[in-house]
Amino acid sequence: MTAATHVQTPALLNREIDDMLLHIRGLAVVRDLLAKRGASAAEISAHSRELESVRHRLAELISGADRGLAA
Repeated sequence: MTAATHVQTPALLNREIDDMLLHIRGLAVVRDLLAKRGASAAEISAHSRELESVRHRLAELISGADRGLAA
């Protein structure tokens, strides 16, 4: 790994983490809005499942980033 690559990696991870956090926030807002507007349980459940999936990927990304930055 070159010095330039090492410097760029945290910035790319920060961007990816920011994007995932924004996606999570959007899913949560839309899910709550759907519930408030009387959407079907299936629609609300689909948003909840996707929200959990993105949260899981974010947790994996963060735990992997911690290990990668410590090296």
